[in-house]
Amino acid sequence: MCDGGQFDGSFRHRLATELNAATAARAAALPFTPTLATVLVGDDPGSTKYVQIKQRRCVQYGLGSRHVHLPADTSTAELVAVLIELGVDPAVHGILLQHPLPPQIDERAAFDAIPLRKDVDGTSSAAFAAAALGQAGHRSRTPAGIVRLLDHYRVELAGEDVVIVGRSGILGKPLAAMLTARDATVTVCHSRTRDLAAHTSRAEILVAAAGRPGLITAAMVRSGAVVVDAGFTPGDVSEEAAEVARAASPVPGGVGPMTIAMLLAQTVDAAQAVVGTR
Repeated sequence: MCDGGQFDGSFRHRLATELNAATAARAAALPFTPTLATVLVGDDPGSTKYVQIKQRRCVQYGLGSRHVHLPADTSTAELVAVLIELGVDPAVHGILLQHPLPPQIDERAAFDAIPLRKDVDGTSSAAFAAAALGQAGHRSRTPAGIVRLLDHYRVELAGEDVVIVGRSGILGKPLAAMLTARDATVTVCHSRTRDLAAHTSRAEILVAAAGRPGLITAAMVRSGAVVVDAGFTPGDVSEEAAEVARAASPVPGGVGPMTIAMLLAQTVDAAQAVVGTR
């Protein structure tokens, strides 16, 4: 099932670093600067911090960064108009709409205003459909980072019994589609699942993405399983559960660095596609 070593934080950080280095080299080879536009609605401290991190990473690895900050009372129509404008701007190659959004915003309408070719965050309905059908398009970046990690550690996916805990539109659902496309047998669990432990304890690969700290205990993990913790700090997987696993990703320092690395890589992918159409 897994031919690689343990998912330790330093090795994982090195993988993200290697991907970022490759992204920087590809960016430098282009005749223009690949540019990511970030859009933030409101002043949520966590969202502001995440956007600033992404902006710094763009500068660090040779990408351009454009930021649009809208007031918290922005309407759906106003936000969609901004996204459409960025969508037709030839100097912008990728668009990231920071979420969560204020309650008055229709999130689906906003995400779907981003053209597929520039949806480097993989949040639009078109991006989800492309992932589900195996068509061209940018993948949701956190699931894409998880798959990249599993491939790096030579974790076999075809035929494996995978359980994903969490069904969000930006993580659980697109990840299920991506792993199904790789011939894994996938079960998606959620808040209405009966006897969650009965599902998780049989998984050969377990992905915890519920955003509930400590949700996954040692008794819920199959001995020798591969466990990926995609929850928020301090993580969905308890320390004891990680010890039962054959390999387990840490939080923080696990999926997070790969998520940003995939965002930058897909922005350069989008810029390279522009060159290919000229």
